[in-house]
Amino acid sequence: MRQVVQNYRTGKLSVEDVPAPALRPGGLLIRTSCSAVSAGTERSKVELARKNLIAKAMARPDQVRKVIDTVRREGLAATYHKVLNKLDSLSPLGYSTAGRVVAVGPGCERFTVGDHVACAGAGHANHAEVVWAPGNLCAPIPEGVDLAEAAFACIGAIALHGVRQAEVRLGEVVAVIGLGVLGQLTVQLLKASGCRVIGIDVDPWKVQVASKSGADLALARADDVVAQVSAISRGRGADAVIITAAAQTNDPFVLAGELARDRAHIVLVGAVPIEVPRSPYYEKELDVRLSRSYGPGRYDPIYEEKGLDYPIGYVRWTENRNMEAFLGAIASKQISLAPLITHRFSLAEAESAYDLVAGVVDEPYLGIVLTYASAPAEEAPQAPEPILTAGADRKVRSANIGFIGAGGFAGGTLIPILRSIPGVSLAKVCTAGGLSARDTAIRHQFAYSVSEPDEVLDDPMINVVVIATRHDSHAELVGRALERGKTVFVEKPLALSREQLGAVMQIARRRPMLMVGFNRRFSPHAERVRRAVAGCAGGLVINIRVSAGPIADDSWIHDPDVGGGRLLGEGCHFVDLAQYLAGSAPRRVHAAALGSADPASRLRDNFTIAIEFANGSLATILYTSKGDPALGKERIEVFRGGTSAVIDDFHTTTIMRGGRAERFRTKQDKGHREELTRFVGMATQGSPSPIPLEELEQSTLATIAAFESLSIHGDIAT
Repeated sequence: MRQVVQNYRTGKLSVEDVPAPALRPGGLLIRTSCSAVSAGTERSKVELARKNLIAKAMARPDQVRKVIDTVRREGLAATYHKVLNKLDSLSPLGYSTAGRVVAVGPGCERFTVGDHVACAGAGHANHAEVVWAPGNLCAPIPEGVDLAEAAFACIGAIALHGVRQAEVRLGEVVAVIGLGVLGQLTVQLLKASGCRVIGIDVDPWKVQVASKSGADLALARADDVVAQVSAISRGRGADAVIITAAAQTNDPFVLAGELARDRAHIVLVGAVPIEVPRSPYYEKELDVRLSRSYGPGRYDPIYEEKGLDYPIGYVRWTENRNMEAFLGAIASKQISLAPLITHRFSLAEAESAYDLVAGVVDEPYLGIVLTYASAPAEEAPQAPEPILTAGADRKVRSANIGFIGAGGFAGGTLIPILRSIPGVSLAKVCTAGGLSARDTAIRHQFAYSVSEPDEVLDDPMINVVVIATRHDSHAELVGRALERGKTVFVEKPLALSREQLGAVMQIARRRPMLMVGFNRRFSPHAERVRRAVAGCAGGLVINIRVSAGPIADDSWIHDPDVGGGRLLGEGCHFVDLAQYLAGSAPRRVHAAALGSADPASRLRDNFTIAIEFANGSLATILYTSKGDPALGKERIEVFRGGTSAVIDDFHTTTIMRGGRAERFRTKQDKGHREELTRFVGMATQGSPSPIPLEELEQSTLATIAAFESLSIHGDIAT
């Protein structure tokens, strides 16, 4: 299929062939008929991408701070490659579309194939011939509603939520500052609610459109706006002011304060600096409200991704119900998009549409629609086709690798290393959305990009599979790959539960060509320490401190069903490292997490794990998100028989015995290259797994037991 994409580093916009998205539970596959170009949000994104690197940095100081923190932790070279990997990626555009359902995933049975729906959401409702969208971001289109108008349902829901935030009533006077598409729709919605509406904009042409669309009074910013609003409101001022403008200054807030009556509502919908002048807002005791996108449910992954609706008795107007209401207003002729749609472009002409939005073409515009070639209604959905990468090497080598999953770690670390190892051929890369697979294939020269895992697993030419998806899918994909005779590398963790682990190990024992990405045991620092204490008497005492820093509260890693949390998702690294250093299997494990009195406790990313090994060794792991990023992320201390060893962030190792210290220094080396080199050797030469299968099982089981013991003490007993 074809999709509009932009390279974030160069700003180049293009229409690319990408694999169609895969059908997933909880959502729909939709063949797009029309999509709306947002003159606000998308213009900002396109303009930022077209800036040079210095201008990008000035526009996003928050990202610059993150880069500086990464340099401190990982060094300049590693950070440079990470940043370049991010900047060079292809970014999707669009977030409001309409089309026909061609496939229904489990959990979305309220829709049927052939339904016409509007869908919303960046990353889902993109400018693409086929999209996958979660059920709660889709709304049925009433009979008779033009699909081009329905494509504005998401933008219309944003306008409607702003109106709801204003709490307007029949007969009230409301001013709308900013008369782009969002403002024009807000004017119409207010009129449909029985309000007297004043539209205000700096552009006289948009003022004229608002006047024709039903505004009681349409004014240019240069007019005597305050006097005219005072006149129409009989000297009282506006009961509410809704700001739908996009501005670089706080002028809309200044004007809103001048227009509003005593104790009026000021609602911010557009992108305006929140710099509220104290005097008028204090003297009138104005109520400032922010309108969050298209309503309750926005940015809540449980609602948007998992499909859990809010009960209507508690939340009447969710984002989905706002979309339905807006579409209903179009059907009942309360809203008319026809005078607002000023331009239509075919998908192939998308670049011209964005030139218009970005001001390259000097021409007035409001609503812009991209149109798509329609398929016959009876046409069955086609299986996503592999997309060939132009110029890629398709030669089959001894390790012909298929990748399933291509996130930041895969693209920034795993793929570049594997690509540099002799005997490796990058055959296929697969992601559910398709675009990231295409992007990865172009940047790393995979021969093909696909969106269905079976395109990798069933390919007889692929003998090696690397799995780098989200954690909940690891065990199932490993089992399917092993059953098809592939040699498998899976990023940690291997499994999130005893049940998953049991199922995958049952298969792995029959075909033990399995490796898990426990890279730290392959670091030369870990190897030095293990050798240093090997000849000492007695058990080891191991202390591992990980100052990992926080990750976003809404990250999928924290989701217990998808990521499993940081103990299962990341703690397994250090359980395996402790097992490697101890040279023994874990026997008992106990974990404790931050107490409930601390607000951070709900994320379970501050914990300790205590492990007792079969040979009597002891290990403690302290994992925290609370530290200063300037502190090295990882410190490992090992004590045995009069010898002490310390690894500092895999840069420096110090071994002390008899009062003398021996130091070993490298660039930060966490063992990724050695790990993958030995894995490729396993795949091509039939050598044993670099990590014995029983150790993979033992460390995974110990991690699961530690997670279980956050509630009760956990013995490793099956």
